[in-house]
Amino acid sequence: MAIKNRKLYRRNRIRMRIRKTVVGSQERPRLAVFRSNKQIYVQLIDDIAGNTMLSVSSALEEIASKKGTKIEKAGMVGSKIAEIAKEAGIESVVFDRGGYLYHGRVKALAESARKGGLKF
Repeated sequence: MAIKNRKLYRRNRIRMRIRKTVVGSQERPRLAVFRSNKQIYVQLIDDIAGNTMLSVSSALEEIASKKGTKIEKAGMVGSKIAEIAKEAGIESVVFDRGGYLYHGRVKALAESARKGGLKF
């Protein structure tokens, strides 16, 4: 069997393995990360009700207008989601790295969200 895109296939297998155990709820939503080539997106998801509670991306005007590397912008996204979650009364989340390795932009986002006050 020939697999057309091995990287995508591998990432989806890792993603499904993570999603078997990581489930978000109203009290403790899932912090889901999606990383594209240019932007990084993060959502707080309640899997039980099946809806997205909050979302932030590096395409937001206040983050996109600032100069910096993609890693620095990922850090800004992490601190922004922590700030918005605190205002909404959310203190702890479960982290879903989406099949991406925990380094670079994903790590910067997670660490700045922790500095912002989210517990995971």
